[in-house]
Amino acid sequence: MAYIQRGKYLNELIALSGTPDIKVITGVRRSGKSVLLRQFAEYLHNTEKDVKIISINLQELEYDSLLDYHRLHEYVMQQYAPSSHNVVMIDEIQLCEKFELAINSLHTKGLFDIYLTGSNAFLLSSDLATLFTGRVMEVKVLPFSFKEYTEYFHINDHFSDAFDQYVRKGGMAGAYPYPAEEKSLDYVNDVYKTILIRDLVTKYKIRNQSEFLSISAFMMDNIGNLLAPNNVCDTLNREKSEITRKTVDKYIRYLENAFLFYEAKRYDLKGKKYLATSKKYYLCDPSFKYAVNGTKNLDFGRTYENIVYLELIRRGYEVYVGKLYQKEIDFVALKRDEKIYVQVSDNIGDSNTMQREISPLLQIKDAYPKMIIARTGHEDYQYEGIMITDIANWLLKETNS
Repeated sequence: MAYIQRGKYLNELIALSGTPDIKVITGVRRSGKSVLLRQFAEYLHNTEKDVKIISINLQELEYDSLLDYHRLHEYVMQQYAPSSHNVVMIDEIQLCEKFELAINSLHTKGLFDIYLTGSNAFLLSSDLATLFTGRVMEVKVLPFSFKEYTEYFHINDHFSDAFDQYVRKGGMAGAYPYPAEEKSLDYVNDVYKTILIRDLVTKYKIRNQSEFLSISAFMMDNIGNLLAPNNVCDTLNREKSEITRKTVDKYIRYLENAFLFYEAKRYDLKGKKYLATSKKYYLCDPSFKYAVNGTKNLDFGRTYENIVYLELIRRGYEVYVGKLYQKEIDFVALKRDEKIYVQVSDNIGDSNTMQREISPLLQIKDAYPKMIIARTGHEDYQYEGIMITDIANWLLKETNS
Protein backbone atom coordinates (compact mmCIF):
# COMPACT_ATOMS: atom_id res chain seq x y z
CA MET A 1 0.00 0.00 0.00
CA ALA A 2 1.28 3.47 -0.90
CA TYR A 3 1.67 6.24 1.67
CA ILE A 4 1.74 10.02 1.52
CA GLN A 5 3.07 12.48 4.07
CA ARG A 6 0.22 14.09 5.95
CA GLY A 7 1.80 17.47 6.42
CA LYS A 8 -0.92 19.10 8.53
CA TYR A 9 -0.83 16.46 11.24
CA LEU A 10 2.91 15.92 11.01
CA ASN A 11 3.47 19.64 11.58
CA GLU A 12 1.20 19.51 14.63
CA LEU A 13 3.35 16.75 16.11
CA ILE A 14 6.56 18.59 15.22
CA ALA A 15 5.26 21.69 17.02
CA LEU A 16 4.59 19.59 20.12
CA SER A 17 7.95 17.80 20.06
CA GLY A 18 9.79 18.17 23.35
CA THR A 19 6.86 19.64 25.26
CA PRO A 20 6.11 18.03 28.62
CA ASP A 21 2.58 16.99 27.62
CA ILE A 22 1.36 13.48 26.86
CA LYS A 23 0.57 13.60 23.14
CA VAL A 24 -2.40 11.46 22.04
CA ILE A 25 -3.29 10.91 18.38
CA THR A 26 -7.03 10.36 18.06
CA GLY A 27 -9.47 9.83 15.19
CA VAL A 28 -11.81 7.30 13.69
CA ARG A 29 -10.49 3.76 13.31
CA ARG A 30 -8.26 3.28 10.24
CA SER A 31 -7.82 7.01 9.64
CA GLY A 32 -4.01 6.73 9.53
CA LYS A 33 -2.93 7.30 13.14
CA SER A 34 -0.31 4.52 13.16
CA VAL A 35 1.19 5.60 9.84
CA LEU A 36 1.38 9.19 11.10
CA LEU A 37 3.28 8.04 14.17
CA ARG A 38 5.79 6.18 11.98
CA GLN A 39 6.24 9.23 9.76
CA PHE A 40 6.92 11.36 12.83
CA ALA A 41 9.53 8.85 14.00
CA GLU A 42 11.23 9.09 10.59
CA TYR A 43 11.22 12.87 10.83
CA LEU A 44 12.93 12.79 14.24
CA HIS A 45 15.55 10.30 13.03
CA ASN A 46 16.35 12.57 10.08
CA THR A 47 16.45 15.87 11.97
CA GLU A 48 17.78 15.14 15.46
CA LYS A 49 21.25 13.80 16.15
CA ASP A 50 20.72 12.76 19.77
CA VAL A 51 17.26 11.25 19.65
CA LYS A 52 16.39 7.87 21.18
CA ILE A 53 13.04 6.59 19.92
CA ILE A 54 11.43 3.82 21.94
CA SER A 55 8.81 2.56 19.50
CA ILE A 56 6.28 -0.09 20.58
CA ASN A 57 3.34 -1.48 18.62
CA LEU A 58 1.34 -3.63 21.01
CA GLN A 59 -0.33 -5.42 18.09
CA GLU A 60 2.99 -7.01 17.17
CA LEU A 61 3.82 -10.37 18.75
CA GLU A 62 7.34 -9.37 19.77
CA TYR A 63 5.83 -6.94 22.27
CA ASP A 64 3.38 -9.47 23.70
CA SER A 65 5.09 -9.43 27.10
CA LEU A 66 4.45 -5.68 27.37
CA LEU A 67 0.70 -6.17 27.58
CA ASP A 68 1.28 -6.15 31.33
CA TYR A 69 1.62 -2.55 32.49
CA HIS A 70 4.44 -3.37 34.93
CA ARG A 71 6.48 -4.94 32.11
CA LEU A 72 5.66 -2.03 29.78
CA HIS A 73 6.95 0.43 32.36
CA GLU A 74 10.06 -1.64 33.05
CA TYR A 75 10.87 -2.02 29.34
CA VAL A 76 10.66 1.72 28.65
CA MET A 77 12.80 2.55 31.67
CA GLN A 78 15.45 0.06 30.52
CA GLN A 79 15.61 1.83 27.13
CA TYR A 80 16.27 5.26 28.64
CA ALA A 81 19.41 6.91 27.26
CA PRO A 82 20.89 9.78 29.33
CA SER A 83 21.82 12.95 27.38
CA SER A 84 19.39 12.04 24.58
CA HIS A 85 15.93 13.20 23.57
CA ASN A 86 14.04 10.09 24.74
CA VAL A 87 10.85 9.69 22.74
CA VAL A 88 8.30 7.01 23.63
CA MET A 89 5.83 6.04 20.88
CA ILE A 90 3.26 3.41 21.78
CA ASP A 91 0.73 2.24 19.19
CA GLU A 92 -2.54 0.55 20.23
CA ILE A 93 -1.89 1.43 23.88
CA GLN A 94 -5.35 0.20 24.96
CA LEU A 95 -4.21 -3.42 24.51
CA CYS A 96 -2.21 -3.06 27.73
CA GLU A 97 -4.65 -3.29 30.63
CA LYS A 98 -4.23 -0.39 33.08
CA PHE A 99 -1.86 1.29 30.61
CA GLU A 100 -2.59 4.65 32.24
CA LEU A 101 -0.67 3.57 35.36
CA ALA A 102 2.48 2.93 33.32
CA ILE A 103 2.11 6.12 31.26
CA ASN A 104 1.43 8.33 34.29
CA SER A 105 4.49 6.92 36.06
CA LEU A 106 6.71 7.49 33.02
CA HIS A 107 5.36 10.99 32.56
CA THR A 108 5.90 11.90 36.21
CA LYS A 109 9.61 11.10 35.91
CA GLY A 110 9.99 13.85 33.29
CA LEU A 111 12.43 11.75 31.26
CA PHE A 112 10.35 10.95 28.20
CA ASP A 113 8.56 12.70 25.35
CA ILE A 114 5.42 10.53 25.13
CA TYR A 115 3.18 9.86 22.10
CA LEU A 116 0.25 7.43 22.07
CA THR A 117 -2.29 6.08 19.63
CA GLY A 118 -5.07 3.62 20.28
CA SER A 119 -8.60 2.53 19.62
CA ASN A 120 -10.89 5.52 19.80
CA ALA A 121 -13.22 3.60 22.13
CA PHE A 122 -10.49 3.55 24.78
CA LEU A 123 -8.86 6.93 24.20
CA LEU A 124 -11.90 9.15 24.13
CA SER A 125 -11.40 12.90 24.08
CA SER A 126 -13.76 13.18 27.04
CA ASP A 127 -11.74 10.67 29.08
CA LEU A 128 -8.19 11.91 28.49
CA ALA A 129 -8.14 14.46 31.30
CA THR A 130 -9.19 11.87 33.89
CA LEU A 131 -7.17 9.01 32.39
CA PHE A 132 -3.82 10.76 32.64
CA THR A 133 -2.53 12.85 35.53
CA GLY A 134 -0.37 15.02 33.26
CA ARG A 135 -1.50 17.56 30.68
CA VAL A 136 -2.68 15.94 27.46
CA MET A 137 -2.42 17.41 23.96
CA GLU A 138 -4.70 15.80 21.39
CA VAL A 139 -3.90 15.60 17.68
CA LYS A 140 -7.17 14.80 15.92
CA VAL A 141 -6.77 12.92 12.63
CA LEU A 142 -9.45 12.81 9.94
CA PRO A 143 -9.59 10.51 6.90
CA PHE A 144 -7.98 11.75 3.67
CA SER A 145 -9.11 15.09 2.28
CA PHE A 146 -9.68 15.49 -1.46
CA LYS A 147 -6.27 17.13 -1.76
CA GLU A 148 -4.63 14.15 -0.06
CA TYR A 149 -6.62 11.84 -2.34
CA THR A 150 -5.15 13.53 -5.42
CA GLU A 151 -1.65 13.27 -3.95
CA TYR A 152 -2.10 9.58 -3.18
CA PHE A 153 -3.19 8.80 -6.76
CA HIS A 154 -0.76 11.30 -8.36
CA ILE A 155 -3.61 13.25 -9.96
CA ASN A 156 -2.40 16.49 -11.55
CA ASP A 157 -5.29 17.37 -13.85
CA HIS A 158 -8.91 16.45 -14.60
CA PHE A 159 -9.72 17.34 -11.00
CA SER A 160 -13.44 17.42 -11.72
CA ASP A 161 -13.40 13.71 -12.65
CA ALA A 162 -11.20 12.98 -9.64
CA PHE A 163 -13.70 14.70 -7.36
CA ASP A 164 -16.51 12.50 -8.70
CA GLN A 165 -14.39 9.49 -7.76
CA TYR A 166 -13.57 10.89 -4.31
CA VAL A 167 -17.26 11.46 -3.54
CA ARG A 168 -17.81 7.70 -3.83
CA LYS A 169 -14.45 6.38 -2.60
CA GLY A 170 -14.10 8.77 0.32
CA GLY A 171 -11.02 9.29 2.43
CA MET A 172 -10.50 5.88 4.03
CA ALA A 173 -7.10 5.13 2.48
CA GLY A 174 -7.21 1.47 3.50
CA ALA A 175 -9.90 0.98 0.85
CA TYR A 176 -7.77 2.42 -1.97
CA PRO A 177 -5.80 -0.74 -2.89
CA TYR A 178 -9.07 -2.43 -3.94
CA PRO A 179 -9.73 -1.47 -7.58
CA ALA A 180 -13.30 -2.80 -7.60
CA GLU A 181 -15.74 -0.40 -5.95
CA GLU A 182 -17.63 -3.28 -4.35
CA LYS A 183 -14.49 -4.53 -2.56
CA SER A 184 -13.55 -1.00 -1.55
CA LEU A 185 -16.95 -0.43 0.03
CA ASP A 186 -16.76 -3.87 1.70
CA TYR A 187 -13.58 -2.70 3.43
CA VAL A 188 -15.27 0.48 4.69
CA ASN A 189 -18.31 -1.50 5.82
CA ASP A 190 -16.06 -3.85 7.80
CA VAL A 191 -14.42 -0.85 9.51
CA TYR A 192 -17.87 0.50 10.34
CA LYS A 193 -19.02 -2.79 11.86
CA THR A 194 -15.82 -3.05 13.87
CA ILE A 195 -16.37 0.42 15.32
CA LEU A 196 -19.97 -0.29 16.29
CA ILE A 197 -19.74 -3.91 17.42
CA ARG A 198 -16.20 -4.51 18.63
CA ASP A 199 -15.48 -1.04 19.94
CA LEU A 200 -18.69 0.60 21.12
CA VAL A 201 -21.01 -2.31 21.91
CA THR A 202 -18.21 -4.00 23.85
CA LYS A 203 -16.99 -0.90 25.68
CA TYR A 204 -20.42 0.33 26.73
CA LYS A 205 -21.99 -3.12 27.16
CA ILE A 206 -24.91 -2.23 24.88
CA ARG A 207 -27.56 -4.93 25.20
CA ASN A 208 -29.87 -3.99 22.33
CA GLN A 209 -27.49 -3.93 19.36
CA SER A 210 -30.25 -3.62 16.77
CA GLU A 211 -31.50 -0.33 18.27
CA PHE A 212 -27.96 1.02 18.39
CA LEU A 213 -27.36 0.08 14.75
CA SER A 214 -30.71 1.61 13.78
CA ILE A 215 -29.78 4.94 15.33
CA SER A 216 -26.49 5.02 13.45
CA ALA A 217 -28.24 4.13 10.17
CA PHE A 218 -30.90 6.80 10.80
CA MET A 219 -28.25 9.45 11.38
CA MET A 220 -26.51 8.44 8.14
CA ASP A 221 -29.77 8.84 6.25
CA ASN A 222 -30.24 12.30 7.75
CA ILE A 223 -26.81 13.84 7.25
CA GLY A 224 -27.29 17.60 6.98
CA ASN A 225 -30.82 17.51 8.43
CA LEU A 226 -31.68 19.00 11.79
CA LEU A 227 -31.92 16.25 14.38
CA ALA A 228 -32.87 16.03 18.03
CA PRO A 229 -33.01 12.92 20.24
CA ASN A 230 -36.80 13.33 20.42
CA ASN A 231 -37.09 13.14 16.61
CA VAL A 232 -34.97 10.00 16.45
CA CYS A 233 -36.86 8.45 19.36
CA ASP A 234 -40.26 9.16 17.79
CA THR A 235 -39.18 7.66 14.46
CA LEU A 236 -37.91 4.45 16.07
CA ASN A 237 -40.99 4.21 18.29
CA ARG A 238 -43.17 4.25 15.18
CA GLU A 239 -41.16 1.23 14.05
CA LYS A 240 -42.18 -0.66 17.22
CA SER A 241 -39.05 0.22 19.19
CA GLU A 242 -39.44 1.07 22.88
CA ILE A 243 -36.24 3.10 23.06
CA THR A 244 -36.30 6.23 25.23
CA ARG A 245 -35.06 9.74 24.47
CA LYS A 246 -32.39 9.36 27.16
CA THR A 247 -31.03 6.21 25.52
CA VAL A 248 -31.03 7.84 22.07
CA ASP A 249 -29.06 10.78 23.43
CA LYS A 250 -26.57 8.40 25.05
CA TYR A 251 -26.11 6.36 21.86
CA ILE A 252 -25.51 9.49 19.78
CA ARG A 253 -22.75 10.52 22.21
CA TYR A 254 -21.16 7.08 21.85
CA LEU A 255 -21.08 7.51 18.07
CA GLU A 256 -19.49 10.94 18.45
CA ASN A 257 -16.96 9.58 20.94
CA ALA A 258 -15.80 7.11 18.29
CA PHE A 259 -15.32 10.01 15.83
CA LEU A 260 -17.85 8.39 13.50
CA PHE A 261 -20.13 11.43 13.59
CA TYR A 262 -19.42 15.12 14.21
CA GLU A 263 -21.91 17.54 15.70
CA ALA A 264 -22.67 21.01 14.32
CA LYS A 265 -24.61 23.19 16.75
CA ARG A 266 -27.04 25.85 15.56
CA TYR A 267 -26.32 29.54 16.05
CA ASP A 268 -28.93 32.30 15.86
CA LEU A 269 -27.23 35.11 13.95
CA LYS A 270 -29.81 37.71 14.95
CA GLY A 271 -30.04 36.81 18.64
CA LYS A 272 -26.33 35.94 18.80
CA LYS A 273 -26.94 32.78 20.82
CA TYR A 274 -26.57 29.04 20.44
CA LEU A 275 -29.74 26.98 19.99
CA ALA A 276 -30.00 23.74 21.93
CA THR A 277 -33.20 22.37 20.40
CA SER A 278 -31.65 20.53 17.44
CA LYS A 279 -28.31 20.02 15.70
CA LYS A 280 -26.87 18.63 12.52
CA TYR A 281 -24.56 15.63 12.34
CA TYR A 282 -21.96 14.81 9.72
CA LEU A 283 -20.11 11.58 9.02
CA CYS A 284 -16.34 11.44 9.48
CA ASP A 285 -16.20 10.29 5.86
CA PRO A 286 -18.97 10.04 3.23
CA SER A 287 -17.84 6.57 2.14
CA PHE A 288 -19.42 5.09 5.28
CA LYS A 289 -22.90 6.08 4.11
CA TYR A 290 -22.44 4.43 0.72
CA ALA A 291 -20.79 1.34 2.21
CA VAL A 292 -23.58 0.79 4.72
CA ASN A 293 -26.71 2.13 2.98
CA GLY A 294 -25.76 1.53 -0.66
CA THR A 295 -25.01 3.85 -3.56
CA LYS A 296 -28.51 4.09 -5.02
CA ASN A 297 -30.35 7.43 -4.81
CA LEU A 298 -27.20 9.34 -3.93
CA ASP A 299 -27.95 12.76 -2.44
CA PHE A 300 -24.98 14.66 -3.82
CA GLY A 301 -26.00 17.93 -2.18
CA ARG A 302 -25.85 16.42 1.32
CA THR A 303 -22.63 14.60 0.51
CA TYR A 304 -20.98 17.82 -0.70
CA GLU A 305 -22.18 19.54 2.47
CA ASN A 306 -20.57 16.77 4.53
CA ILE A 307 -17.29 17.09 2.62
CA VAL A 308 -17.20 20.88 3.06
CA TYR A 309 -17.93 20.55 6.78
CA LEU A 310 -14.98 18.18 7.24
CA GLU A 311 -12.68 20.45 5.23
CA LEU A 312 -13.57 23.46 7.37
CA ILE A 313 -12.74 21.38 10.46
CA ARG A 314 -9.39 20.40 8.88
CA ARG A 315 -8.63 24.06 8.28
CA GLY A 316 -9.05 24.82 11.95
CA TYR A 317 -12.50 26.37 12.04
CA GLU A 318 -15.24 25.93 14.59
CA VAL A 319 -18.28 25.18 12.45
CA TYR A 320 -21.90 26.00 13.28
CA VAL A 321 -25.20 25.93 11.42
CA GLY A 322 -26.51 29.48 11.04
CA LYS A 323 -30.12 30.54 11.60
CA LEU A 324 -31.34 33.94 10.42
CA TYR A 325 -35.08 34.52 10.88
CA GLN A 326 -36.68 31.59 9.05
CA LYS A 327 -33.70 30.95 6.81
CA GLU A 328 -30.67 28.74 7.31
CA ILE A 329 -27.02 29.25 6.44
CA ASP A 330 -25.31 25.90 6.00
CA PHE A 331 -22.16 26.89 7.89
CA VAL A 332 -20.85 29.72 10.00
CA ALA A 333 -17.11 29.03 10.25
CA LEU A 334 -15.16 30.78 13.03
CA LYS A 335 -11.42 30.97 13.73
CA ARG A 336 -10.17 33.63 16.15
CA ASP A 337 -11.27 36.95 14.57
CA GLU A 338 -12.11 35.31 11.25
CA LYS A 339 -15.62 34.40 10.16
CA ILE A 340 -16.97 32.93 6.92
CA TYR A 341 -20.57 32.27 5.89
CA VAL A 342 -20.91 29.25 3.59
CA GLN A 343 -23.71 27.78 1.52
CA VAL A 344 -23.17 24.41 -0.18
CA SER A 345 -25.10 23.18 -3.20
CA ASP A 346 -24.98 20.45 -5.83
CA ASN A 347 -25.83 22.60 -8.84
CA ILE A 348 -26.71 26.30 -8.92
CA GLY A 349 -27.23 26.43 -12.68
CA ASP A 350 -30.97 26.65 -12.13
CA SER A 351 -32.03 30.22 -11.25
CA ASN A 352 -34.44 29.06 -8.53
CA THR A 353 -31.72 27.05 -6.82
CA MET A 354 -29.32 29.97 -7.08
CA GLN A 355 -31.87 32.31 -5.52
CA ARG A 356 -32.56 29.85 -2.70
CA GLU A 357 -28.88 29.55 -1.83
CA ILE A 358 -27.97 33.21 -2.12
CA SER A 359 -31.01 34.70 -0.40
CA PRO A 360 -29.94 33.91 3.20
CA LEU A 361 -26.44 35.29 2.57
CA LEU A 362 -27.80 38.57 1.20
CA GLN A 363 -29.76 39.09 4.44
CA ILE A 364 -26.56 39.03 6.54
CA LYS A 365 -25.56 42.63 7.15
CA ASP A 366 -22.02 42.31 8.47
CA ALA A 367 -18.92 42.54 6.27
CA TYR A 368 -17.49 39.05 6.81
CA PRO A 369 -16.87 36.95 3.64
CA LYS A 370 -19.79 35.03 2.21
CA MET A 371 -19.51 32.22 -0.31
CA ILE A 372 -21.40 29.53 -2.17
CA ILE A 373 -19.51 26.31 -2.75
CA ALA A 374 -21.11 24.29 -5.53
CA ARG A 375 -20.43 22.02 -8.47
CA THR A 376 -19.99 24.89 -10.93
CA GLY A 377 -17.16 23.55 -13.09
CA HIS A 378 -15.99 27.16 -13.57
CA GLU A 379 -13.43 29.55 -12.16
CA ASP A 380 -14.38 31.62 -9.11
CA TYR A 381 -16.64 34.62 -9.68
CA GLN A 382 -18.67 37.03 -7.57
CA TYR A 383 -22.39 37.69 -7.46
CA GLU A 384 -23.47 40.76 -5.48
CA GLY A 385 -20.34 40.53 -3.36
CA ILE A 386 -20.72 36.80 -2.69
CA MET A 387 -17.95 34.48 -3.89
CA ILE A 388 -19.13 31.57 -6.02
CA THR A 389 -16.56 28.77 -6.13
CA ASP A 390 -16.37 25.26 -7.52
CA ILE A 391 -16.14 22.67 -4.76
CA ALA A 392 -13.23 20.72 -6.30
CA ASN A 393 -11.22 23.92 -6.77
CA TRP A 394 -11.99 25.10 -3.25
CA LEU A 395 -10.92 21.79 -1.71
CA LEU A 396 -7.56 22.00 -3.48
CA LYS A 397 -6.77 25.53 -2.32
CA GLU A 398 -4.02 26.04 0.25
CA THR A 399 -5.77 29.05 1.75
CA ASN A 400 -8.31 28.94 4.56
CA SER A 401 -11.22 30.30 2.53
